[in-house]
Amino acid sequence: MLRYIYGDDLHHFPRLRDTMFRDRADQFKNRLGWDVHVNEAGEERDEYDDINPLYVIWQKADGSHGGSMRFLPTTGDTMVNDHFSHLTDGVRIESPFIWECTRFCLAPGADRRVTAALTLAAGEIMEEFQLKHFVGVFDPRMERIYSLMGLVPDVLGRVGEGRDTIGVGLWEMREEIFAPTLARAGIDRAISKRWFHDAFDHRHWDDMRAIA
Repeated sequence: MLRYIYGDDLHHFPRLRDTMFRDRADQFKNRLGWDVHVNEAGEERDEYDDINPLYVIWQKADGSHGGSMRFLPTTGDTMVNDHFSHLTDGVRIESPFIWECTRFCLAPGADRRVTAALTLAAGEIMEEFQLKHFVGVFDPRMERIYSLMGLVPDVLGRVGEGRDTIGVGLWEMREEIFAPTLARAGIDRAISKRWFHDAFDHRHWDDMRAIA
C-alpha cells in the first residue's frame, strides 16, 4: 500500500523508516556510487530529511520499504535551489505551486508496479494540493523511468555527457496519465484516494493547505 508520512511522524513506522533509509544507502551509495553520507546504522540521510518533508512510501506486506520519494515545497529549502542553481542560470525555482521531488528509491527486487504506484502518489499530491509542477534533479536513468510512465520533463538545464549527465526539470501529472498508471500499478482510483485521505488528519491537511 501507499503511505504518505511527514518526517516528524516517521517514528510511528520504525520498520518502514529504517528500511527506507537503508535502501537509500544501498541504491545511491552502493549501486549508483553517489557522493552521499551513510551513517553508522547504514542509512542514507541528508539535511533535507531534517526539515519535515512529506514522504511517499510503498509499504510491502511485511511492513518494510518497497519504494519511496521525498517532497518539499520550493518556498523553503530545496536541493535544486541550494545545490543545482547553476543548471537554471542562477534562477531560483520558487512557487507555492511547485514542489521538489527527490530521493526516488526502489528497494532491491522492486518491480514496475512499485514505480507506477509512486507515480500515482505524485499525481494525487499534485491534484489534492493543487500544484502545477514538481521540480527535480535527474540523471539519464531517472529520465528513462519517468518517460516510461509518460512523464517527460520540461528540461530547465543540463550539464555533462552520457551517464554523467545531470539535469533539472519540471514535471506535471496530466489527467490522461492516471488511467494507464493505475493499470500498471494494479490499483483502483478509489483505493488510491482512500490511501491519500486516510493519511492526513485535519491538522496536517490545514498545515499543507497553508503551505500550498
